[in-house]
Amino acid sequence: MWMIGIGITIQVLSYISSTRNGFHIADKSLFAISMTQFLTSFFPTLLIVPLAYFWSTADWKVRWLQPYIALAEGNQPASQSILLDYTGLNQLAVLIYSAKYKHNLVFISTLTALAILLLQPLAGSLLQVRQVPYTFNTTAVSIRTAALAADAFQLNAFLASAGYVDAAAYGDLGDPPYIHGEWTAAWFEPPPGLYLNGSLTVNTTGIRSQVNCVNPTSLNLTPSGGNYTAQATFRNGCSANLDFTASAGNQQYSVLNAGSCASQGQDIEFQPVVFWYYFQDTSSGSGPEVAAVFCEPMINIFAMSASMDLSSGTLGNCTILDTYVQPNNVTGNPLNGQAFSGTIFRYASQQQPGGVQAVFTDPYGWLNATSKLYTQHLAIATQFLYFGPTNETIPATLTTISPRLFVEPLPAHALSALLFVVAITGFTIHLLHAPSRRKLWLISPPGSIASIVSMTSRSGFGELLLPYDDDRHMQDRLTGLKFRLDPRNGAIIAEEEEPSAGSDDVTLLSGEDIHPSTRFGMDDSTPLSAA
Repeated sequence: MWMIGIGITIQVLSYISSTRNGFHIADKSLFAISMTQFLTSFFPTLLIVPLAYFWSTADWKVRWLQPYIALAEGNQPASQSILLDYTGLNQLAVLIYSAKYKHNLVFISTLTALAILLLQPLAGSLLQVRQVPYTFNTTAVSIRTAALAADAFQLNAFLASAGYVDAAAYGDLGDPPYIHGEWTAAWFEPPPGLYLNGSLTVNTTGIRSQVNCVNPTSLNLTPSGGNYTAQATFRNGCSANLDFTASAGNQQYSVLNAGSCASQGQDIEFQPVVFWYYFQDTSSGSGPEVAAVFCEPMINIFAMSASMDLSSGTLGNCTILDTYVQPNNVTGNPLNGQAFSGTIFRYASQQQPGGVQAVFTDPYGWLNATSKLYTQHLAIATQFLYFGPTNETIPATLTTISPRLFVEPLPAHALSALLFVVAITGFTIHLLHAPSRRKLWLISPPGSIASIVSMTSRSGFGELLLPYDDDRHMQDRLTGLKFRLDPRNGAIIAEEEEPSAGSDDVTLLSGEDIHPSTRFGMDDSTPLSAA
């Protein structure tokens, strides 16, 4: 039952290990290395030692009793009774002789004992410590909530944002912390500690800044007194014009509010904007080119799930959970959900493959560039414009590379199966061996030399043997005799084989029955079976 219980336990632990990504172990300990070695090698081996010891003892007793069981059954030759010693043979020899003499229980018991040797290597490979991503629930502290900043109508946020976007355009920088594309997350403080390749996921407030930029439906550049006038029409029917002074430079950039495209009465800081780009390639002698991009920014606030790389502070995937419904002065009065259209109109077009000309050649070149940088500009400004201070504990999920203890599936299944087989086989062997043991009447368990002598001193056949006889000589001298145990007193009795195949007579050996050269030296009137 112990083996079956351990086998079931191993299977349960293997299932838990696979479904829960292993078991937690301490990763900050002065004895971390020795503890890992103890858990993965010494402990499972120590668990198997009692099982191996128990079965080796049980197997030894089965082999030890076999000669006496053969004597109790009676009519056994010397090779299968008094000369048989399974305990003095190695296990391979035991298998050979037990198969030869058809001692089936001894054969199966020894075979099972050999299978027990596999328990230790299987147990040694059962556990393994791996550095794997592990996710657990924790908390973070939100330090920002949706609220209009006190200095929102000043230029500070836009100047800071413009400076970063300029640097990002020239230096190919990514988004700053708490910014991911069009998303801006409320600032939060992760739980303290160092986490290897840590990633934190929180449910927080997020503002999505959408710039809604489009190309014009028509665009013309008309000379005007040595200068040029650009005229653009957009899909909503609104239009915009801008004059370029050729002497001002071959590359010119500008952004203006599109008042004709704004809602009636809309303040200028919330009106749509048009980005203008002017370029003349003097080296090729071609005429000037112009591009225009219309953008109508808007913001929406959501309850969202956001992930952050704890090593770099980079915001990862953002997932909308629900609409943000808490009262605030961003979606409510005074903004009522309008987005500031703060603009940046510098772009490092020379960083693009093919230079400025390539951007003009691509029909979506300026649209894509404007959308990207304008989105980043507004997302960064959003962090300063639409969030106010707070201090709130929020639920979070932390994923980090952590040492975890695993139960390896293959050794676990093999070890459990072997334990089940050994347990069932062992139970069956001893169940079948019990009737044979019940027929075995011994006054005392044989063990010492004195106990062996006491069982054979009146048997007479000892006179046939000499102290220096080896097994072969003993076999030769005892040929023709059969041996059994006297059920009355446990003494070993030697009998001559039947004189003919059809005779039922059995003669007890006595001193007169043996040739003078091999007489046992017993009184003629004393039966050999006497105790």
